Amino acid sequence: MSVEPKDLRLAAEDDADLQVISAALQDAVCQVRDLAFLPSTRRFACVVNRFRWEGEGAARRNTYHRVRTGLHFENVLSVRARNIAQDRPEGVLNLLAIRFDELNPPSGLVTMVFSGGAELRLEVEALEAHLSDLGIVWETPNKPEHDLD
Repeated sequence: MSVEPKDLRLAAEDDADLQVISAALQDAVCQVRDLAFLPSTRRFACVVNRFRWEGEGAARRNTYHRVRTGLHFENVLSVRARNIAQDRPEGVLNLLAIRFDELNPPSGLVTMVFSGGAELRLEVEALEAHLSDLGIVWETPNKPEHDLD
C-alpha cells in the first residue's frame, strides 16, 4: 500500500525555519517570469515546480513527483538579482538553497541561490516566509542528482 505525500504548508520566522523550507525547495525549477517583487505590498512571490523529496523514498519504478508550489516573503524592502537575465522571461532557474543572514535583528538578507551562479537577494525588515503546495502534481522519471566533486 502506497501513501501519497500530503501537500506541504510551511512558514518561516527565523533561520532554522527557513532551512526547512530551503530543504523542501532544493532542486525546484521555475522560469524568470514566475518571480515577482510587489513593492507596494512589500512582498516577493514566486511559483516553482518543486521536486517532492519527501515522496522519494516511496518512489517505485523510477517514478518521482513534482508539485506546483507557491513561496512568498513578506516585509521585503528591496530585491537585487545577479546573473538572472530579466529580459528573458522564459529563462529557467534551478533553486539550490535559500539562506538568511541577520544584519540588524530582526532585519537581514534572504539569498536565493540558483545553479549557474544566479542569485536573488531580498532585503527584509523581518523574516516571514510561507510555502504552500498548490495541489498540481505530476510524475517525472527524473530525480535530481548532484556532482559532489
